Amino acid sequence: MRPAARLALALAACLAAAPALACGPRTDCDLTTADGTARSYRVALPGPRADGAPPGAVIFFHGHGGSAEGAMRNEGLVAVAGDLGLALVAAEAEGQEWSAPNAPGAGSAQGRGDELGYLDALKADLAARFGIDPARTLVAGFSSGAMLVWTLACERGADFAGFVPMSGTFWAPVPQSCPEIPANLMHFQGTEDTTVPMEGRPIEEAHQGNLDQAFTLAESLSDFGPPETTQEGDLTCTRRTDSAGRILDLCLFPGGHSFRPDFIARAAADFLPPP
Repeated sequence: MRPAARLALALAACLAAAPALACGPRTDCDLTTADGTARSYRVALPGPRADGAPPGAVIFFHGHGGSAEGAMRNEGLVAVAGDLGLALVAAEAEGQEWSAPNAPGAGSAQGRGDELGYLDALKADLAARFGIDPARTLVAGFSSGAMLVWTLACERGADFAGFVPMSGTFWAPVPQSCPEIPANLMHFQGTEDTTVPMEGRPIEEAHQGNLDQAFTLAESLSDFGPPETTQEGDLTCTRRTDSAGRILDLCLFPGGHSFRPDFIARAAADFLPPP
């Protein structure tokens, strides 16, 4: 065998044996949580910032039965993140459902798995692998993903720039307190939502939480001032601000169980530092 042929075969063997390091919108990014659990996510990166600052991100938690792959097929979601100059990070549940406290089949108030550990590992991996700045990052979710986002805001409220749950809150019972105050939180909810109504409904042995109770909890975490209500298009938003400038906002829209990517753009305009 000629030397060139032997070299080509050796290179091919090395490439075949090497781990797949590249990941992106069509390929899983693998990570391991602190307890040794293998998890993954997908990411669509923005172009470099003109000022050279680290990029921010939207970490998106999909709804029941969804996937990171499906989130990356949402062209509107990808476009909004790109227009904002943010990475879109599509989180991936283990199975059909997130392991939020008191979710169906969770078996305990702690849930089946360690989603807090997953978020911690995800935050660290995004910083190490892509240089993503959590201070420029929003954590968003839809439906059961939003139910987890409320828990993440309660437990990791100071870790990110803000939280954007859409059409879902805690599973009942709503916690009586939170270890942390969310940096900012903006919730979007359809007034005709029958899948996750504002008062919640039973699912198997569990029950969805009550949105009013969730906001009562959030309001109790700081010295939020009186509400100010504004109308923006079809959104009726009621906002409270505390002495530290934190924003707590509830935006209602006429319609059912749905979300629009521009909801995330609205939150980004208020929660993220200017580019």
